[in-house]
Amino acid sequence: MKEIESFRAKEKKQRKSFKLDFSSYNNLPKSLDEFKYFWFNEPVSQGQTGTCWSFATISFFESEVYRLHNEKVKLSEMFTSYWEYVEKAKRFISEKGNSFFGEGNEANAVARIYKTYGVVPENVYNGFLPGQKHHDHSAMFSEMENYQKSCNQNYMWKEEEAVENIMAILNHCMGEPPATFTVEGKTYIPKSYLKDYLKLNIDDYVDILSYVQQPYWQQVEYEVTDNWWHNKDYYNVPLDEIMNAIKTAIKSGYTLAIGGDVSEPGYDSWTKCAVVPTFDIPTEHIDENARQFRFSNETTTDDHGIHLVGYKEQDGKMCFLIKDSSAGARNVEPVGFYFYHEVYVKLKIMDFCVHKDAVED
Repeated sequence: MKEIESFRAKEKKQRKSFKLDFSSYNNLPKSLDEFKYFWFNEPVSQGQTGTCWSFATISFFESEVYRLHNEKVKLSEMFTSYWEYVEKAKRFISEKGNSFFGEGNEANAVARIYKTYGVVPENVYNGFLPGQKHHDHSAMFSEMENYQKSCNQNYMWKEEEAVENIMAILNHCMGEPPATFTVEGKTYIPKSYLKDYLKLNIDDYVDILSYVQQPYWQQVEYEVTDNWWHNKDYYNVPLDEIMNAIKTAIKSGYTLAIGGDVSEPGYDSWTKCAVVPTFDIPTEHIDENARQFRFSNETTTDDHGIHLVGYKEQDGKMCFLIKDSSAGARNVEPVGFYFYHEVYVKLKIMDFCVHKDAVED
């Protein structure tokens, strides 16, 4: 068998990439102690899943509960992911296969799931099977995707039957979410836990976007695949406005769930820093057109969701403390964090979610 496998194996070509040499950069952040930051739970790993959007946005809502009510809670990422898979399956069937079914999503999907299904604490539903230590959705998602393809190929458009089968896969791989649970001696359902315990008004949260391809000062659709339900609630504002909003919000004590591109030559998991090297584009040339150009040619994508929790000011610029659930964030200390220069945010971060009071003006 070893000889057969050896014969079958294809020679792997060495993968090379053009990256910034960070050794020439002085004064790069190295510690959380350099930042002013606001309360957050310790970073957790998303494991082998594509659900960064859930981890980032739920971390953000945990910080909001503390900011608003001084309560420390740990909420379930997998409860939200579970019901989002169900919603995707429903739309896939209702659109007769003409709807994206994937692991990715946007921050406002969490708000939608909270309003529809509620929320539960992480210790009530963590999505782990007995003995499991890390999330792994690879086999589960493959099975669901193959089932959806089968529905498409065989014209099986009965929603109830399709959802029942998707939930059977989810229940087998993640466990079944609870209908009721007890916190501090009181029984809740997921919706009452949101309303009566967390006391979050989901309608108080807004999503801000900045790109040229849609009119400014209007609510528009974020035209990316992961916005699979074609949400049109994003407030599109000029680049200077979105940067001012981010800076003002974090300096005023509001954290933000942000999303954008992390596949860049100036992005490094070993120094934990994200900058824009001059060989990409000189800083003085970063404007809304440079940003739109990269989005249009797909070198900027919405490939990751993270939680902006703090900042430092240095040499007239800001550096942001980013809480991250990805594997790369766990390479070196401090585990679960990155440091984003404001220029990187200006060029590569497309949108954010925040409490409306932070952007009232």
